Amino acid sequence: MTDYYLLKTEPSEYSFADLAKDKKTVWDGVSNPAAVKNLREMKNGARVVIYETGNVKSAVGTGTVVSVDASDPKNPRVTIEAGIALGRPVPLDEMKKDRLFAESPLVKMGRLSVVPLTAEQYEFLTREKDAGRKAAVRD
Repeated sequence: MTDYYLLKTEPSEYSFADLAKDKKTVWDGVSNPAAVKNLREMKNGARVVIYETGNVKSAVGTGTVVSVDASDPKNPRVTIEAGIALGRPVPLDEMKKDRLFAESPLVKMGRLSVVPLTAEQYEFLTREKDAGRKAAVRD
């Protein structure tokens, strides 16, 4: 079973473009206990969506977990490999309007930087591979 997560980042500090250029990065330095727990629970092969905060407030790209070092329970180090940029960013407002996210920590715990996703939420965020397609929002 593949796990799915959304990882928030401030683009002025480290953007999806930076990840794409670097090809891999270590995701660490998370301090919120719930986010740390989510990092520790990641497994190799987990799929991630990169979400840029600040002025962007959108899911912008994908990646894959290639290794997890949870030997320090307070600071797990997860290596992420870059995936692809989404065909179009998926803004937070669009996620909030879709019933798939009604109970998501993304909406309920807005400051959580590492958020588990369901397979359906991951599909919603990554289905826009072509820039010209418009997402359908479900009531």
